[in-house]
Amino acid sequence: MTYEPELRERLERDAKEIIGRYPKPRSALLPMLHLVQSVDGNVSPDGIELCADMLGITPAEVTGVATFYTQYKREPAGEYHVGVCINTLCAVMGGDEIWRTLSEHAGVGHDEVTEDGKVSLERIECNAACDFAPVMMVNWEFFDNMTPEKAKELVDDLRAGKSVAPTRGATSVCGWKDASRVLAGFPDGRAGEGIQAGPESLRGLELAKERGWTAPERDTQ
Repeated sequence: MTYEPELRERLERDAKEIIGRYPKPRSALLPMLHLVQSVDGNVSPDGIELCADMLGITPAEVTGVATFYTQYKREPAGEYHVGVCINTLCAVMGGDEIWRTLSEHAGVGHDEVTEDGKVSLERIECNAACDFAPVMMVNWEFFDNMTPEKAKELVDDLRAGKSVAPTRGATSVCGWKDASRVLAGFPDGRAGEGIQAGPESLRGLELAKERGWTAPERDTQ
């Protein structure tokens, strides 16, 4: 199956805009993979061929990159892709139990999608938000200080079509394809919504101000 002419034309137009941001065309591969994912829901064979054609590289080179990074899916993700951090700090704070409970509750495992297509789950090695462990993400938006019960309620709300607000960032979670388009470099204008940094992240800065701490002067010798 190949892209319909109208869709192919739109993808090529967007791809050219992405490629124009880089000194060498092949440097645009990562955002272009997000672009095709924003249409197909995953990095499809058609998407791989498009990237190869536009960048002048082989489908094997595109596939090698797409299979290296976990943000790119070879099978369609759910409308809401839910990641549970199970790396060290989140794990000891309850991440492993959240994963076990949520997987049983949703009836799917790692990189699997619920029958209604609403939710897919992923075990994530690190969300880079250890201040707020245990942490989950939905389409890369943060949900902090989670518990098994809060995780189940979150997934139930997503499957029921309710608007869900992350702890930080945008005031509501967008769909998987919309999030992929943003990652391709086409902002949706929502970057400044909501809380940008939680109190835990700002505590060190506050302590430094209270105690008069300053950074050491730079040694120019």
